[in-house]
Amino acid sequence: MTGLNYAHEATNETARRIHFLRSVQLVFVLERTGILRHGEPLHRQYREGERLAYHMKAVNEAWHYEIDAHGVVKKDAVGRLFEEYEWTHMRSSGQPVSLARSVGDYRQKLTLDPEQIPSAPDLTKVDPKLIGPITDMMTFYADLWLANKLGVLRKAGDHFYFRNPMPPSSWADGIRVLVGEDAIDFDMTLKMMDAAAGTATLEVKHVPPKDSALPFKAAWMQEPVGAGTNNWVQIVKNSQGKFEAGVGIETFTVDLTVSMADGHIVSATMENPVATIERVCEDEALTTCGAAKRHDILRKIELAREQ
Repeated sequence: MTGLNYAHEATNETARRIHFLRSVQLVFVLERTGILRHGEPLHRQYREGERLAYHMKAVNEAWHYEIDAHGVVKKDAVGRLFEEYEWTHMRSSGQPVSLARSVGDYRQKLTLDPEQIPSAPDLTKVDPKLIGPITDMMTFYADLWLANKLGVLRKAGDHFYFRNPMPPSSWADGIRVLVGEDAIDFDMTLKMMDAAAGTATLEVKHVPPKDSALPFKAAWMQEPVGAGTNNWVQIVKNSQGKFEAGVGIETFTVDLTVSMADGHIVSATMENPVATIERVCEDEALTTCGAAKRHDILRKIELAREQ
């Protein structure tokens, strides 16, 4: 596995955690602007003791898997309600996947309450095979929580685009990954409200900004890889002392079907393509490099509530 492929695999989950934290940071900016106004129809109404069960299907390049999440609404010491999930029955290619014993004790805490500030999960003691499901579930909840917090999407067709003022997010460790940054804006639409089904459909796109502030070290990195501005850059120093550099476009498109009765997630999908151009270079300035190679990553996630 090359350094860039290694880094892609290791940072997919890191990027989703960064996008989650970016959503939280965005709220603090919006609160200062006075844009926020909480309200229906996406507001979550919790009932202590309520139980929820979801089945997740995922395609992450060559890896296909399924897994179940069983949750219950609980109340913390100060009376705030939240959802707590246990992950079970992971399967890949139709076969059970063995997970660490510690998985049985792990619980993921999530909230859609706009009055609470959600936190990213502690993944340091989690079986690595669960990091994808945990962070993908977090992305679904973070996007719906953000829509709840904004309160500006109230009828079908309502649209909200926000140019993110936060600086690009970094996952560089300074040792192996010398540069690792992406930049994302938010594009949200309340696509449909189905009174008969009692559901609303929300689309949340994480899209490249029109202008990028990423650190492109070489001129070849500024050439668009696809339609839009490059918003993903990474430089990895490999074991031979060479520099494996990549640049490209990353987007997230999340579609959420939400109950208008109490705001719980009925179903959700996520499509996360990353289109990159990669080169192996002799110098850190990336001026003496080999031929460009295209590397496309596509992740697809489906989540459905089970009765």
